[in-house]
Amino acid sequence: MNWFEAAFLGLIQGLTEFLPISSSAHLRIVGELLPGASDPGAAFTAITQLGTETAVLVFFWKDIVRIIGAWFNALRGRIPHSDPDAKMGWLIIVGSIPIGVLGLLFEEQIDTSFRSLWIVATTLVVFGLILAVADYYGKQDRELVSLTPKHGILFGFAQALALIPGVSRSGGTITAGLFMGYTRGAAARYSFLLAIPAVFASGLYKLAKSLDEPGVYSLPQTGLATLIAFIVGFVIVGWFLKYVSSHSYSLFVWYRVALGLALYLLLGFGVINA
Repeated sequence: MNWFEAAFLGLIQGLTEFLPISSSAHLRIVGELLPGASDPGAAFTAITQLGTETAVLVFFWKDIVRIIGAWFNALRGRIPHSDPDAKMGWLIIVGSIPIGVLGLLFEEQIDTSFRSLWIVATTLVVFGLILAVADYYGKQDRELVSLTPKHGILFGFAQALALIPGVSRSGGTITAGLFMGYTRGAAARYSFLLAIPAVFASGLYKLAKSLDEPGVYSLPQTGLATLIAFIVGFVIVGWFLKYVSSHSYSLFVWYRVALGLALYLLLGFGVINA
């Protein structure tokens, strides 16, 4: 694989990470369509996600600093534990537990069998349709101030589904949020905040492992892809939050279904390998 391909995959990562269309699915598909026709791998995906997640840190920096500060102050007894920001800190921790546990338990499958393009095509279509149902029938009358530990855990399990390429980290958590009655903006915002611990833990873990294991891309190439993912992701996260404040998710639903069906055709006719 060459530098151009690594840079292109970084662009794809930045464009798709925050949209409910699954960045890991896109990296998996695009990797098969590039001249080398090779899966970039779960490690490459996890490491480049560090770039897009750093974009979240920068974009939400003031909110994150405020939440962390309130959480520590609540631990020290300086402010009540019911403080909204302190509560949000605990809810992010609680919501991160499912993906951490399941990610370790199913690491081998995540790196191998879950990356089958037949599975990717199926999850794109199925979870796209589930998102459509949630977007249409969700009451959308809850804001994040009404987030409870129970809902935080449910958000967390929904995020854990994104361990399977095609589900989408943001798509899974947003879908769960809509079913629980949260507004489109609130569900998206919590989705981005909730992803921070999981993505950084996964990315740094895979980065450490990749130092001793050969991969499709060298670390410098992966670094370039990660940098591009950060720049593009920063633009996309702001655009997406503005978009969902006044639009439904139907655009992304149609896209997911169309991509999944197209992938079925490519696999069925032997254009690409699963």
